[in-house]
Amino acid sequence: MLIAFAASASAGITDDVRAKLSSNDFSGAASLIQNYRRARGVTAEMLEADSWMARGELGRRNLAEAEKYAQETYSLSVAELKKRPLGRDPNAPLALALGAAVEVQAQVMAARGERASSVAYLRGELAKFQSTSIQPRLQKNLNLLSLEGKPAPALAGVSLPPGKTALLFFWAHWCPDCKAEAAILKQVKAEFGAKGLVLLAPTQRYGYIADQDNVPPAVENRYIEQVRQQFYVGVVEGPLIVNEQNFRVYGASTTPTLVLVDRKGIVRMYHPGAISYPDLRARIVAAIS
Repeated sequence: MLIAFAASASAGITDDVRAKLSSNDFSGAASLIQNYRRARGVTAEMLEADSWMARGELGRRNLAEAEKYAQETYSLSVAELKKRPLGRDPNAPLALALGAAVEVQAQVMAARGERASSVAYLRGELAKFQSTSIQPRLQKNLNLLSLEGKPAPALAGVSLPPGKTALLFFWAHWCPDCKAEAAILKQVKAEFGAKGLVLLAPTQRYGYIADQDNVPPAVENRYIEQVRQQFYVGVVEGPLIVNEQNFRVYGASTTPTLVLVDRKGIVRMYHPGAISYPDLRARIVAAIS
C-alpha cells in the first residue's frame, strides 16, 4: 500500500494535503506527509506540502504548530539548497516552500506582538536570499509590516509625480485577478483624476507568454502590449513600465499589488492582492484629503 501511495502521490502530495486542510482534517494532512516522506524521503514537493501545514495552522491561529511546521520546512529546505539552487522560478516547489516558511515565521512573530523582531527577522532573511527567486516574497512581507507611513521607494523607468497622489498597480500579463481589478481602477481614476490622483502601472517580464515558454524579451514585450490593449484600455496608459527591479523593491510577488502614495510621497496603503471598490475608494479619500 505504501508503494502504491508513493507512485500516485509523487506529483500530487501538495494538492492532497491542501484538500485535507480545506476540509479541516489537519491530522489526515499530517499523515499524508508522513507516509509520503517514509516512502520517498524529503523532496521539494513534500516541503511545499509541509509549508501548507504551517499556513493552515497559522490560519486557525495555532501559532505554536504554525511555528513548528515553518521551522521544520525552513531547515529541510535549506538542506535541500546544498544539493540544488533555488533557480529563477518563484513558483517552483522548493521556492514556494522556503518562501512560505519564512513568511509564516514572520507572521507568527507579528501575531505574538513581536513586530520589531519580525521586521528584523525578515531583513536578515532578505540579506541571505537577496538575489534569489524568493526575494520579492520576502520583501512583500517586510513591506506589509513596515512600508506604510514611510517614503515610497523610487520606481525604475518612471518618477512618482510630485505634489500628486499616486496609485501604483503592479500587474502581470497572465494574471486574471489583475484583469478583474481593471474596472475598479478605471472607476477610481474617473472619480479622482480631477482631484490629483495619478495611476501608474508597473509590470515585468516572466519569460513566457500564453502557452509558450522561454520567449525572448522582445516577444514578451509585444505580448504585454497586446494584453494591455485587450484588457486595460483607459487604465494602463502612456509608455509601458516594464522592469523587474520595481517588483523586487515593492515586493510584488502577488499580483495585483496596489500601493497608494500621498502627495508628499508617503505610502498610505500597501495591499498585495485584489481590493474592492469601496475599500480602495476609502483609502484614496483618506490619502487625498
